[in-house]
Amino acid sequence: RLHIVTWNVGTASPPPDVTGLLQLNSVGPAMDMYVIGLQEVNSRITNFLSDLAFDDPWSIFFMTVLSPLGYIKLSSVRMQGLLLLIFVKHVHLPFIRDIHTQYTRTGLYGYWGNKGGVTIRMSLYGHTVCFINCHLPAHMENTEQRLDDFEKILEMQFEEEDIPSTLDHDILFWFGDLNFRIADYGIHFVRESINNRRYNLLWEKDQLNMAKKKEAFLQDFIEGPLQFKPTYKFDLYSDVYDTSEKKRKPAWTDRILWRVKNLCHHTSKESELSEEEQTISVTLNNYISHMSYGISDHKPVTGTFGLEMKPLLSIPSVTLNPEGEWSAEHDVLISYSAVPEFPSSAWDWIGLFKVTFKHVNDYVTYAWVKDDEISSNNDSKQVYISAEEIPDMGGEFVLCYYSNNMQSIVGISQPFQIQPNRTLIEKDLAQEEINWRRKPDNPESHNEF
Repeated sequence: RLHIVTWNVGTASPPPDVTGLLQLNSVGPAMDMYVIGLQEVNSRITNFLSDLAFDDPWSIFFMTVLSPLGYIKLSSVRMQGLLLLIFVKHVHLPFIRDIHTQYTRTGLYGYWGNKGGVTIRMSLYGHTVCFINCHLPAHMENTEQRLDDFEKILEMQFEEEDIPSTLDHDILFWFGDLNFRIADYGIHFVRESINNRRYNLLWEKDQLNMAKKKEAFLQDFIEGPLQFKPTYKFDLYSDVYDTSEKKRKPAWTDRILWRVKNLCHHTSKESELSEEEQTISVTLNNYISHMSYGISDHKPVTGTFGLEMKPLLSIPSVTLNPEGEWSAEHDVLISYSAVPEFPSSAWDWIGLFKVTFKHVNDYVTYAWVKDDEISSNNDSKQVYISAEEIPDMGGEFVLCYYSNNMQSIVGISQPFQIQPNRTLIEKDLAQEEINWRRKPDNPESHNEF
């Protein structure tokens, strides 16, 4: 289950609550992956430079919301106002490989990053998946420029030679503030059609729908029906369309489309896909806007998808477990084993993480698999972590094996408990008791005569 968000946030700060946006209260299984594409994230130079060194406020916000629910930030990429974040459930981490990011500037003839696209690609259970978050040129008359820019974004190659081109990925998701408008019709007709919920009257004049019929490189992209109000342009903190002097005509600027490679060559009903080619299917379960969010002049749009894929990768590269009972009072052992073809490295490490960890660098401590190894045989190996590095208060944790060659987590343990350091806790409690008795306002601290 995949949930994609696109939102032009208009340089605003995160809202107080995103439960509805992320469908956190929806009935049924939890999402497996969140893909969040934002446009117009505050990109003043001072903000941008600080965000390069530290996570930006939106990334921190979504990590704070999602990490307690068992998601970690898998990857992110930022280009000025464009931000793309991917969060995934812990259980899928060992089956995600070859994560790479890319960005393409198209603003000011490619010299300025206020427009363009940011991309994250990966291998998911052995299938290649690519996500592109775009912010294309504005204004009614710039349809051709929008199409040219997107074609340029599609043509950009990843630096590594063995990574397929964007259109050669098994699944490609394209979303963002694409800025396509409703042509020909006047503002009064458009608003009247919206008020009467007769959106179908506007579909044929939507510039993206028209372009998909003419442009060969767009024809394989699929979009769900636009059965929600155009998402641009609104007065802030309202569901009222633009009342400023410009009175912008409403438009579906914020869109989510997808493309499945194996379907592109089988468009006729007579064509039958072979069993090998039927390894992937994408189903759109929900395509909606969220009218309650008013921090910008755009309303966010989400698409909830079901991805069915025949796993080409079904067992983790590394299996690891904590040995015996773990306690902060003594050294501990980790046992692990790898599949025969696993390309291990001296720079691989095993991290100890809280179950609510936010990203791969959010470890409590770690052990180098070579330097801290204490035993090795054909079946398994052991590494140790000293007691000094174990959290005194204990709690619930997981172990993750990070592969330097693959640049990703390739194994994760089941959650387990670490027992607290009882001696230290008893000492702390005794000290607290002494401190309490010494307080001037504590009647027991005064001598009685």
